[in-house]
Amino acid sequence: MSTTRNIGTITTSRDLLVLRSLAVTRVLDVDQVMAIGGFTSVRRTNRRLLKLVRVGLLKRWFVGTASGGQKALYGLSPQSATLIGEDRRGLISWKQDSLITTSQFLAHQQAVNALFIQGRFRSLPAGLSCERWMTFREPFSQSVPLMPDGYFELMQDGAVHPVFLEVDLGNESSRVWKRKVELYLKFAIGGEFERMFHQKRFRVLVVLHSERRMEALRRTVAKRTEKLFWFSTQDDVSRQGLCCSIWLRPTGAVRMPLL
Repeated sequence: MSTTRNIGTITTSRDLLVLRSLAVTRVLDVDQVMAIGGFTSVRRTNRRLLKLVRVGLLKRWFVGTASGGQKALYGLSPQSATLIGEDRRGLISWKQDSLITTSQFLAHQQAVNALFIQGRFRSLPAGLSCERWMTFREPFSQSVPLMPDGYFELMQDGAVHPVFLEVDLGNESSRVWKRKVELYLKFAIGGEFERMFHQKRFRVLVVLHSERRMEALRRTVAKRTEKLFWFSTQDDVSRQGLCCSIWLRPTGAVRMPLL
């Protein structure tokens, strides 16, 4: 395992993988770190994370659990951002070891992170891989002011399938979504997507917190287009996997695989 000396400790290639993943996810819990780093022991994972916190390579916070306890969350520190070449402006500013009681940002980010881990670190069907995962800190452009929750490319038999990700927790109005639909359609047909991403076509995955919300949003999108958009719920993606027959188009009742 390759190593890099930094701030009085030995930073392993697995540490660097976790740090670079945090540049995408912004915050991770222990279970997610285990999935990313390939750890097999909770105790060993906690011990390693604590060491990285103590030498200043990770920031740590706490949140309550459904059972009434607490669990730790981890994010990049200024030192680790410098180590991996990440812009410090995107770092979370919560005070070290603070208890986070309510956070709409955290709920949304954790939902996005679950999909990132599902695509990048869980098993996908044979011949399929998830590549080039990107996040955005600012809109694409003044003409297309979209800022998706993620972008990734699925590779299958040499073909590239570009995907934008939108995670909806029910707090965006139909007016906001109508605007998003128009902007995605403009992005698809105006040539800007091909110029920026060097691909011809894309799809938009919309992952929602409930079936009821999904049906409402499908109706909103279907009034404008039956193309581009694919819908599923967080539960279905978590239980069955990203590429299984869990996806609905704006119209129709048949659930289909992503590819």
